[in-house]
Amino acid sequence: MSSNRYAFFVSITAALGGFLFGFDTAVISGAERDIQEVWKLSDWMHGLAIASALYGTVIGALFGGIPADKWGRKKSLLWIGLFYFVSAVGSGIAWDVESFTFFRFLGGLGVGASSVVAPMYISEIAPAKNRGLLVALYQFNIVFGIVMAYVSNYLIGTAGIAEDWRWMLGVEGIPALIYSVMIFRIPESPRWLISKFNDQVKARKILTRTDPEGVDEAIRLAIEEEKSMKQKSGFGVLFSPRFFSSTMLAVMIAFFNQVSGINAIIYFAPRIFEMAGISTENALISTIGIGLINLFATFFGLYLIDRLGRKKLMSIGSIGYIIFLSLMAYNFLGPGIPAFWLPIFVFGFIASHAVGQGAVIWVFISEMFPNELRAYGQSLGSFTHWILAAVIANVFPFFANSFGPGYIFAFFCLMMILQLLWVIFKMPETKGRTLEEIQKDLQKSHA
Repeated sequence: MSSNRYAFFVSITAALGGFLFGFDTAVISGAERDIQEVWKLSDWMHGLAIASALYGTVIGALFGGIPADKWGRKKSLLWIGLFYFVSAVGSGIAWDVESFTFFRFLGGLGVGASSVVAPMYISEIAPAKNRGLLVALYQFNIVFGIVMAYVSNYLIGTAGIAEDWRWMLGVEGIPALIYSVMIFRIPESPRWLISKFNDQVKARKILTRTDPEGVDEAIRLAIEEEKSMKQKSGFGVLFSPRFFSSTMLAVMIAFFNQVSGINAIIYFAPRIFEMAGISTENALISTIGIGLINLFATFFGLYLIDRLGRKKLMSIGSIGYIIFLSLMAYNFLGPGIPAFWLPIFVFGFIASHAVGQGAVIWVFISEMFPNELRAYGQSLGSFTHWILAAVIANVFPFFANSFGPGYIFAFFCLMMILQLLWVIFKMPETKGRTLEEIQKDLQKSHA
């Protein structure tokens, strides 16, 4: 197997954690209304039950870097797959809202840890020239998982199966089990082997298969970086003067990702369409459209990320966000706009996300930190992402029912104007550079 093919195989295997991430995130959209009816939940309790996975994700993101740093990326990826499996089966057989909340929380732990470990692992094993593409495979798999969840929900939801929501949630156990088995076929992260054990022999063997042209330079720079680390690893080090700028870049891109409203739309898409007067069946079909647009636009983002770079994609995506969120807000607040326009505006919003934030976020966060701190930095960036996702998902049903979605979309639009300004004035470009070269630039004022 050629080096390019092997690097792709290893990256796509690790990135399949993103497929489970996307499936787990979106599958609830087809089941959430039945869950509210079955257990007679109030809006607040319903929001809490649905957001339980996201609260698990917050904890998984915050602490997922610790086992990855201590025991390695590969073992952590295996445990993530097992968490997904238990969560899927448990959610499908849940006997009350408490058991459902527990199993969804468990799956959330897997999602959060996956968003830390998988992009970090791929970034540490990929050649610099196509690191953006390979790490962005994680995002592609998230999107593919979302599409498959929407398709699965539609097929199960229209098949006339009793308690179909249980099958919608439980079917995730199949890909979770396959993913867990596949993890045995990938190697450990070479940069983790150097930073933890100074095991240059094993690291060289792995990099020779994934990056034969850059193996000598990668090992030399990794060793230099290790020697230059004057502080121990840990969350506290992220806020030292030397690494504060890297930390804030990771935190801000994660912050803006969620205040775009992307997870609110993915979680509650059928409900949003129905609030605009679209029938239930057409609302479910429209969610499949969301998934397909997301998939094709993500392909486009993957093609461009190592060509145009991270910063240009973020600028393009920000402008698209502003346009389509404005139209979505006006659709609800303006006079007499036909309901059929809303899915079109949502599709434009999704395409803007996929080309910009969707393609860039996990790549960018994984590039912001040195090898010794990457697990903790990735955790902090993912934690920021998921704590906001959890809060937004928890409060969205209440605010949407109380004030209508129009004002919420207007707020998201304002946040995306701020994101565009941040991209223009604060965000650095990282394409085509080694992880260690990026660090030299970020830390040069504190050397």
